[in-house]
Amino acid sequence: MNPHDDIRLGTVVPGHDETAEYIRTIVPYGFETFQITFGKSVGDFNLQRLAESVQRVLEHVSHTSYGSAPTISSLAVYGNPLTSPETVRDWERLIDSASLFDAPIVAGFAGRIPGRPIPESLPRFREVFSKLSKRAEGCGVKIAFENSEMRGTWESGDWNIAHSPAAWNLLFDAVESPALGLEWEPCHQIASFVDPLPQLRQWHSRIWHIHGKDASVLWDVIATHGIRGGVPYVHHRTPGFGQTNWTDLISTLRLCGWRGSIDIEGWSDPVYRNVLEMTGQVAALNYLRVCRGGLFIPNPL
Repeated sequence: MNPHDDIRLGTVVPGHDETAEYIRTIVPYGFETFQITFGKSVGDFNLQRLAESVQRVLEHVSHTSYGSAPTISSLAVYGNPLTSPETVRDWERLIDSASLFDAPIVAGFAGRIPGRPIPESLPRFREVFSKLSKRAEGCGVKIAFENSEMRGTWESGDWNIAHSPAAWNLLFDAVESPALGLEWEPCHQIASFVDPLPQLRQWHSRIWHIHGKDASVLWDVIATHGIRGGVPYVHHRTPGFGQTNWTDLISTLRLCGWRGSIDIEGWSDPVYRNVLEMTGQVAALNYLRVCRGGLFIPNPL
């Protein structure tokens, strides 16, 4: 095993008919893991056929220059399972199909009762995820809740209650399952003016997957307009272009003994987008490699 395999670096790819070809095209850049995401809905997509095509691509890549052969880190869907029976079925299908991809994690939103304070979503959350967590435990799969607030607050929102430590405590108390954890990233913490590193040290043992996404707060805009003045005051950024020190972040993970994947979540950066999208993602990959220590160099005998 390559020592860098404790923390592997990859990217998020969309789930569709061309996913395998997309992975084939970008894997030479050195991505070590891939999260396959289906957006808001899996629909009637043929997961077995997708898994077979993806596995054929990965079987032809024995290793990357920085680690072992690339793998599928996780599957994901980002509908609202507390209001949508279709999203619950999506969770069930991905949990049942994860083994086809050799994926140990299924990620998504914890959901929310729209327009209500977070505690009022807990009864429905308990009803939905008590069943899904048992299903995941039976399949040997972890459930990871994305930590995006989706423009919600404690008092109101439309999509996701799993966006703050106080909410996480409520969720994990409501459904006590070793399968339940977090899909964490510093972006949403910075956008909420939270220092991500102390939070990471506190919650590392409940984090199953990390999105490689960062943020930059425009403090001059806040000083002039505040956060409710209709002027954007934070940008979501690709790692290496935001304000997180990923060297410190990865060092924190290693000091905590964390193992897993950091998958770059693209398509959000206001600069490296459109024709510059993959330029930004590969720049982020190379940056994260340096933050991880660069090439592994064995000690002299």
